Amino acid sequence: MNALILVFAFVFSMQAAQAPAPQQKAASNSTAVKSDSVEANTSALNAKLLTITRIYVDDFGSDATAKQIQAMVVNSISESKRFIITENKDKADAVLKGTALEKTSQEFHSLNDSAAVASSHGGHHGEVNGSFVNGTGSISGSSHGYHAASAVAADDSMASTETINDARVAVRLVAADGDVIWSTTKESRGAKYKGASADVADMVVKQLMQDLGRLKAADK
Repeated sequence: MNALILVFAFVFSMQAAQAPAPQQKAASNSTAVKSDSVEANTSALNAKLLTITRIYVDDFGSDATAKQIQAMVVNSISESKRFIITENKDKADAVLKGTALEKTSQEFHSLNDSAAVASSHGGHHGEVNGSFVNGTGSISGSSHGYHAASAVAADDSMASTETINDARVAVRLVAADGDVIWSTTKESRGAKYKGASADVADMVVKQLMQDLGRLKAADK
């Protein structure tokens, strides 16, 4: 009888050791639910972005630079032929909101290049000969010397000041229900044939078109 009780106790302890902890199960399930929720929300926002066709571009700021960048963003969106720009906010599928600024700074550049060469040579030779006999005699001598020196120097220096325009913009696309369905931040110092404001406006629209392209490819 005692042996049978011991067998049952051993089997019960083995089953208890193999059973997962309830708290660990609950934590794992909670993490999985959160992950599924985030993926579902992201998928829903992406689906909204793909349906946007009419955009209202809100003010980027009250100063002249912000208004200029806003106008350039509007122009870039229109040139993309993907969206319709509307001035009627109530008819828009989404509102593009953002802030923009452009600052000007001075950069000082200095270049200094110098070289110098110098050489010096010298030499001396002296000789004296003579003889005296009974108080009479003669003395003769000679002395020779040589020295040469040369120097060459060059100094080339240049200084310049460059004006740098740095444009920055941060935008977000807000759906009619208030959800932010897309956002980006861009910065530019200008391109080869564009100023900083025009270049940063193009960068914003290019990023939007690239993101839309990736969503469309993934949706197929």
